[in-house]
Amino acid sequence: MKKPLRMILCFALAAALALPLSAPPAAAAAKPAGAVGFTADDYLTVNNRELVNRRGEKVKLKGANLGAWLIMEDWLCPYEEVGDNYELLETLIARFGVQKAYELMNTYEDNFITAYDLDQIAAMGFNCVRVPFWYRNFYYDDNGSKILDSNGDWDFSRLDWVVRECSARRIYVILDMHGAPGFQSDAPHSGKADSNGLFAKTPQGERYRELTDELWTAIAARFRGNPAVAMYDLLNEPCCDMPVTELQRRIYNEGIYKRLYKTVRAADEDHIITLECIWTPLALPQVRTHNWQNVVYQVHFYNNSDFIFAAFLLLTRLYHPGIPLMMGEFYPLGRTTWKGCFRTMENLGFSWMLWTYKGAGHLMWESDWCLKGSKDGFERAKIKTDPFAEIARKWGAYLRTENGYTDTGHYRNNVEAFLG
Repeated sequence: MKKPLRMILCFALAAALALPLSAPPAAAAAKPAGAVGFTADDYLTVNNRELVNRRGEKVKLKGANLGAWLIMEDWLCPYEEVGDNYELLETLIARFGVQKAYELMNTYEDNFITAYDLDQIAAMGFNCVRVPFWYRNFYYDDNGSKILDSNGDWDFSRLDWVVRECSARRIYVILDMHGAPGFQSDAPHSGKADSNGLFAKTPQGERYRELTDELWTAIAARFRGNPAVAMYDLLNEPCCDMPVTELQRRIYNEGIYKRLYKTVRAADEDHIITLECIWTPLALPQVRTHNWQNVVYQVHFYNNSDFIFAAFLLLTRLYHPGIPLMMGEFYPLGRTTWKGCFRTMENLGFSWMLWTYKGAGHLMWESDWCLKGSKDGFERAKIKTDPFAEIARKWGAYLRTENGYTDTGHYRNNVEAFLG
């Protein structure tokens, strides 16, 4: 970097760090008298660098991820003996058959997040949740065998429930494809480690992309016009952990996002679409390159100092100056502080989503990775050796937040002051 540019960036960064917290932008408007949940006037769209509802009010989203609910990660979820969600599900299918395996998964999902949790989130003052899901919530296998409901229709009841219940509490929902068919990264949080078949230039890779198109088409058509849905999050952290250069990451991202943007817009012209560039703002093109409309760019960052966090966000704002930005996941590692993160996001106008609301693991009961942590002595399901009934018990009522989890203190100590 040439010296003048370096000096300009340093001055701008210092300003981002030094500015006092500005008055918070208007959050979702107060519930009108006699109204039930969101109305058409609460529908969000993009207006330059802001999110606005149809009353013209600016809305800054401040929320939490519902991680570990519809897609599982070993460090956040009560299971052992397998590494990732794909291995977990395939092991259950091999042991108990498809129907019984999904019976166990339904038991888990019925209990991990309930109406009680959404009440807690609303009471804390959050106005949004990001809902990570993966393709196996809707397909039995990698071949596109749809999971059907009792009427013989493709089963989206889990998403229907969370959108409906959040709407009743005036909480917006971001629908996040955390794990696409074929997988979009080598990271296990996509559902399967070391697997990025979504990008493969093979007939099988194209089949994965077709299934991803099919799934997003169905979701977008289902929630078209629904004001509780803030936006569609097309892919979580594409190319994460893949051995690629930043240029290659940009090429992969741009190609798949061009396709999925077109897919969603064919089914839903109006909802916001959010695209993730995760580690650097260079991993996505500027919006005007493709004339993408009603788009929010999203970053995720886990860093080691307030200075690096602020520099990263400032670079993102400078590189993408004309659109709303959102921190979809973050956590202050090393010397980074929660106060520093929140201050920078407020000053640079970012919406944000905590990672995450709830987690099960050793010392989670006092961890600031989550708002609700498993109590000391929690039980993990042994996926390869526990009998069916034992897994069902461990994933039953005790999995509910009010039974087996505790307040970690994270909300009170680090978050509450920044929700005003």
